[in-house]
Amino acid sequence: MKTIFLVDDSATMLMSLSEILQKAGFTVQTAADGADALSQFKAGAKPDLVITDQNMPGLTGIELIRETRKLPTFRFTPILMLTTESQQAKRQEGKAAGATGWLVKPVAGKDLLGVIKQVLPGA
Repeated sequence: MKTIFLVDDSATMLMSLSEILQKAGFTVQTAADGADALSQFKAGAKPDLVITDQNMPGLTGIELIRETRKLPTFRFTPILMLTTESQQAKRQEGKAAGATGWLVKPVAGKDLLGVIKQVLPGA
């Protein structure tokens, strides 16, 4: 079973995404912000996929991606941005930081699962 790590400062978003992913058969881990996620990664959390919001207190999603990519065990882990931000400049910044893909909120459950199947082999 694949593990997906969700990072979002909105408890409602975490709950709703967790429900969609668990129903689809994934194990879900969560963090309320980028700093919490990064500390869990450094402590040994090793998800198959990370999905992060951009606008969070402390570390933004792009900063989280940049820091996560520095960890040897996360060099090839797919990381998706799920955010309200849709500007091309932000997308380019995310890609430069190491984002695998970019989804704009709100995203339908079936669309999210479709993207996950594309970036996560065997999902």
